Amino acid sequence: MADAGRLDGPAVEARLARLDALLEGLESAPGPTGGSAVEAVRLLTEVYGEALARVLDHADPAAVRQLADDELLDHLLVLHDIHPEPPELRAARAVERLRPAVQERGGDVEWAGVEGEVGRVRLATGGGCGSGCGGGTTEVTDAVREAVLAAAPELADVQPVPEASAPAFVPLDSLRRPQEAR
Repeated sequence: MADAGRLDGPAVEARLARLDALLEGLESAPGPTGGSAVEAVRLLTEVYGEALARVLDHADPAAVRQLADDELLDHLLVLHDIHPEPPELRAARAVERLRPAVQERGGDVEWAGVEGEVGRVRLATGGGCGSGCGGGTTEVTDAVREAVLAAAPELADVQPVPEASAPAFVPLDSLRRPQEAR
């Protein structure tokens, strides 16, 4: 626990996982009670989202930035579609948070921008390590996609930008015409 009565990150995650399980059970429960309970949670969530939006309306820009820097509040702002930062900035930040883990696996990842509704990232394998060491694996691509879409659900997808292949080396001598014998 952080402060008295406050939840730390793992405690929040545990409660969210339990909430997901309970809602899933309610959605599949027979009869009107399950549907009513799910609707009650949805309505409560909408009211709390409106309350959070009103807090943002009264907060100064520095306070709003601090709120957005808190991981839990960041997710709530995204959930309620009231995040003060544009999706591209949030997506780029998500990629930067993942970058050390990808580099630790011998690869690299870099935000390349948005094309339409698709986020673009550059994924690269480490120098000389081949395709099996983490930079371009499906696992890494999926992790990057998941992180970016969680940070910026407004995007429809996240796709890697193909690595530009280096031009083949052609010796200058091979381009010259052989001189004719005199």
